[in-house]
Amino acid sequence: MKKPVWEITREIRVKAEEEINPEYGCPPEERPINDYIRFGMVVIDKTPGPTSHEVAAWIKKLLELDKVGHGGTLDPKVTGVLPVTLQDSTKIVQALLDSGKEYVCVMRTHEEISEETVRKTLDLFTGEIYQRPPLRSSVSRRLRTRYIYRIDFIEGDGKNWLFKVACQSGTYIRKLCFDVGEVIGCGAHMQELRRTRSGPFTESDLFTLYDLSEAVDLKKDGDDTLLRKIIRPYEDAAQLLPKIWIRDSAVEAICNGAQLAIPGILRYEAGINVNDLICVMTQKGEAVALMRADMSSGKIQAEDHGIAATIERVLMPSGVYPKSW
Repeated sequence: MKKPVWEITREIRVKAEEEINPEYGCPPEERPINDYIRFGMVVIDKTPGPTSHEVAAWIKKLLELDKVGHGGTLDPKVTGVLPVTLQDSTKIVQALLDSGKEYVCVMRTHEEISEETVRKTLDLFTGEIYQRPPLRSSVSRRLRTRYIYRIDFIEGDGKNWLFKVACQSGTYIRKLCFDVGEVIGCGAHMQELRRTRSGPFTESDLFTLYDLSEAVDLKKDGDDTLLRKIIRPYEDAAQLLPKIWIRDSAVEAICNGAQLAIPGILRYEAGINVNDLICVMTQKGEAVALMRADMSSGKIQAEDHGIAATIERVLMPSGVYPKSW
């Protein structure tokens, strides 16, 4: 059985060493407040009622931004973890969409069923499953595979069943409940749902829209302390991706679309496989780009030349670091 990405630990390996130049860039948490917002994100505790798009639109209006994005749609009645990326940080949404999710669900069966039957049926749905998205969904209704890492049964009373699901992004829990009911034979539906994790973010990271509104009011009075606590650097969205740290001299080249060559690498995380989505970082911890690995960790260590990764999405604006070519 596969582990969810948040349970995987990676060792950092050193390929080369180089002194950090303080003249260029800055650690993400030290950005000026306007840049901190521009390259920031908030993790909102979504309440029942509004859609994910409505929540994002309110944040956009509240912070007076041109664009926002969110990491995975929640139905209006569903609550919980909703990461919202701000302004230029919308480029990193892909990192969130590729990470896993956790939910707590109440499923209601249409007849009285024994706990043993429900437990055994839920166990059948761990691992790779086939799913066709429900009629009310934001994607096309094509049959596809999704991976469920585990389903932890919590309790039940004969008709209402509480359990926790850790799954791949894009898994529909509403459809899971329907399919469980089909296997049992009496039918079932999703009664309540709360997302407790989206990629690296859990309920311990949550703030409400009221918290954000209060922080914006304090900022207008010259105090940005609360706003810096609620907004976090967009680099946090890539916490679970394998990482490669590069030389300062390689940053601007990648910002202009260059591939990442071996000589530009200083450190990297073990466990990188070919075609993995990775995050390329500066020595100060700034995200430069999302890239696709062309080499595994072992090959990166063994080789002195060649292309290690290819651009998927440039994150850092050009001009932060100097040209070196």
